[in-house]
Amino acid sequence: MKLVIFEDDLYRNLFPLTMTRATFELRCGYTTLREKILRKYPEVDVVYFLRDYLIPTFKPRVQTGFVNEMDLLKKDDCLLINGRLLVEGEAPSLEGEDEVGVHDGQIVYARASRETVKKCFSEDFSQFMKNLKEKVEVKEVEANLITYPWNLITNNAKAIEEDFKALKKKGVFGKVSPKAEILGSEDNVYIAETAVIQPYVVLDATEGPIIIDEGVRVAPFTHIEGPSAIGKNSRIFSGARIHEGVSMGPVSWVGGELEESIIHGYSNKIHTGFLGHSYLGEWVNIGASTVTSDLKNDYSTVQVFVNGELMDTGELKVGSFIGDHSKTSIGCLLNTGTVIGVMSNVLASVGPTPKYIPSFVWYFRDRFSRGEGLRRMLRTAEVVKGRRGETMTDEERQLYRKLYEMTREERETIIKRSRARLRRKLGRV
Repeated sequence: MKLVIFEDDLYRNLFPLTMTRATFELRCGYTTLREKILRKYPEVDVVYFLRDYLIPTFKPRVQTGFVNEMDLLKKDDCLLINGRLLVEGEAPSLEGEDEVGVHDGQIVYARASRETVKKCFSEDFSQFMKNLKEKVEVKEVEANLITYPWNLITNNAKAIEEDFKALKKKGVFGKVSPKAEILGSEDNVYIAETAVIQPYVVLDATEGPIIIDEGVRVAPFTHIEGPSAIGKNSRIFSGARIHEGVSMGPVSWVGGELEESIIHGYSNKIHTGFLGHSYLGEWVNIGASTVTSDLKNDYSTVQVFVNGELMDTGELKVGSFIGDHSKTSIGCLLNTGTVIGVMSNVLASVGPTPKYIPSFVWYFRDRFSRGEGLRRMLRTAEVVKGRRGETMTDEERQLYRKLYEMTREERETIIKRSRARLRRKLGRV
């Protein structure tokens, strides 16, 4: 039996978070969507299907599994699972009749025997899935498919609780100061052996579990509410207030106030300021006193730019979605439902920032520009990674060069509009 985890065409809805990673590499709760799928199917051969340009950076991150190899599917029975599936409770069974499970017209999974795979086979994976849907019994199923970035946030607290159960570890194993306090049962807390909890830290697990993984260091006067999860080798700085529904991947440096947010990993939000109902990619730096608005004053639902169009999320609380290697300066005010692309530099201006900032731009003094260009941006990224003992690979450089070209037209259009607005403004002075 082959387990196939695939991307579908809706990865664009999750930009900028999926510009640099496959949909199934997004984090929800303490683990990624891919990790949640894999733990349901231990010891099964895995094949991944994703965009070609992501393969060189994806392969080094996975220890096992084949990538975009169609011929392997003809050699065995297959269970194919949409990588946007947030697995909750029971997962699709490896055994059973051939069928395609759909939810609101979107394929959730497909189970196909080797004979069926051969009959429906195409060298193009998307066409292969269409063939399966046409020739195999289709069944409407209940499923939670992550379709937009805010879906990750609304599901995050529950996903942390599911991850805590799946972790099957609980209790205090690390170094915890006797002057620190755990509220609620220690059975609702996991503090790993190499974690350090310093004096005057409060871990409030009365409303949900708290995961503090290996190598984490929590400084004095920090308050953490569950459900929350702190990734390996992360640092929580003195006075941090981490409310419910916060999860962060490895090597995240965090301070100030956070609520209902996901930090994918290797990102900094050390200083004062508020991060709420938001998702930060990797290698993001949030400047001191940067504030994300996540609630409108009139309590109406928040709109977010998706594929260039404003979309009503149907949610009252939506913060910011920030792509990898982007940065904000001190004192930035991020509007409700802000989207910032990859490798952009956002500097404080008068009032809140625009709701959409494309990739590879500088936003400064209420205007967009190319900044110092891609070459300088890549050099900065190398310095940033070096500060965490990481190096930038040739594959990563190629990825960002590819993305730079992919986003060129959109970026140039916005820069031209920005210049035109400035000329009109100066003409009125």
